[in-house]
Amino acid sequence: MEDFAFLAPTRLILLMLPVGLLVAYVLVAARRRRYALRFTTVEMLDRVAPDRPGWRRLVTALGLVVAIVVATLGFARPVIAGDAVESSRLIVLALDTSISMEASDVPPSRVQAARDAAGVFLDSVPDGVAVGVVAFDGSARQLIAPTTRLEAVRHVIESSIDYDKLGEGTAIGEAVFLGLAAIEDATAAAVDDGTAPEETSPGAIVLLSDGDTTVGRSNDEAASAARAAGVPVHTIAFGTDAGTITDPIQGTVPVPVNRAALEELAHQTGGEALEAATEAQLSAVYEGLGQSVTVEREQVEISDWFAGAAMTLLCLVGLGSLAWFGRLP
Repeated sequence: MEDFAFLAPTRLILLMLPVGLLVAYVLVAARRRRYALRFTTVEMLDRVAPDRPGWRRLVTALGLVVAIVVATLGFARPVIAGDAVESSRLIVLALDTSISMEASDVPPSRVQAARDAAGVFLDSVPDGVAVGVVAFDGSARQLIAPTTRLEAVRHVIESSIDYDKLGEGTAIGEAVFLGLAAIEDATAAAVDDGTAPEETSPGAIVLLSDGDTTVGRSNDEAASAARAAGVPVHTIAFGTDAGTITDPIQGTVPVPVNRAALEELAHQTGGEALEAATEAQLSAVYEGLGQSVTVEREQVEISDWFAGAAMTLLCLVGLGSLAWFGRLP
């Protein structure tokens, strides 16, 4: 979350009220001054009322406006980032191994760069987080169930994803369903073993691909299942629009990245939609996700701070008005 935000931002439209009040004050003050100058001279005004409380009146008016602004901000329910809390202890990496991933627009190839950069993700997740791996092309298969033995996960990624043996088709939906099943099984096992409370967080899926679903269940079906399970799917659109592969029959075939499909999948499940066009960018994305999908910050509402500040300002304005003018504003 952001360090500062509002839970009810639409209420900020009420800020128009103190702005309008300030404008009205300026107009009335200007009109009063023109009226006074019309019927007397500056010299006479100085003799009759040498100690004009102009600045005091201005301070009182501005204090009142500021107090209303602060109260309005509090009414919009401001929040700040609080303490870090654990958001997930189960992560499934879903990696695209379809034929389009052999494109060399990300050297030496998309799939090899993705495989090499996956180690950055494993290095960035906190201790105790279980990571599993799913690979998908025309079908989805689990390479390793979620485990806290991240060196074993690293070994499986390096040894099982062969960039010389990629498959036809892209089954993104099936990969999500398999990831959900892996998270459900791991969660149930942890509860049965007594190593996790029953209310443990459901987990998350980090899915890297360059294309759209061509076989299996649709992205929409997968998104509905993930949403029902409370599992966000964070997507990484990997590659460039200049990517091509060589087909023995069709020759050179363009394989641009379908960012829109991946972005929609992420948004439907409450996940992040990210992009990377180089291995360095992918490493940076993985590093950020390694922390963000496992740790988040609580929202702390601070409306009472603003209410207290507004009350304090109003009291000061009232005291000033009584001391200077013998009345409340």
